[in-house]
Amino acid sequence: MNQPKQLFAWKRFSLEESEHTLPNGLVTNHITLEHPGAVLILPVANDGKLVMIHQYRPSIRRWIYEFPAGTLESSESPQYCAQRELAEEAQLKAEEWHAIGESLPAPGFCNETQYLFVAKQLSDCEAQMDEDEVIEVVHFSVDEVKRLIAENEIQDSKTIVAFCRAQLLGLIT
Repeated sequence: MNQPKQLFAWKRFSLEESEHTLPNGLVTNHITLEHPGAVLILPVANDGKLVMIHQYRPSIRRWIYEFPAGTLESSESPQYCAQRELAEEAQLKAEEWHAIGESLPAPGFCNETQYLFVAKQLSDCEAQMDEDEVIEVVHFSVDEVKRLIAENEIQDSKTIVAFCRAQLLGLIT
């Protein structure tokens, strides 16, 4: 494999092309979206409801339901990033944290790893939201989230992965 060639860079992301020898021996050029990684937080309110955000996403030009999430800053741990993003997007802090694994959202063209967390024992806090984020905080029961996923109202893959994993681990019922 040769050194990657950077084709484009924006903020903390870049497109890089490099030569790869595949397991079958074929030598090919591959373009990868280099991503610093991200976190997703599934917050469980003290009444058992799940805290979600209703966020306008310019890339798809519409509002979606998702759990708070965000991109890692340079030299920031996933845990610290999760705490920061929960504060910024939902104005919440948590006393109890559960790391529930990692997810690879688009491994065919992107090297992003998403670190998933469940946050409990929530309380209010104040933090500055990013200026380009348009967010409304909403609360749903677990059954309401199940229904929204089944009816295709929740389409965000990281949200669905975290919800399923949290259920399988018994962290939400």
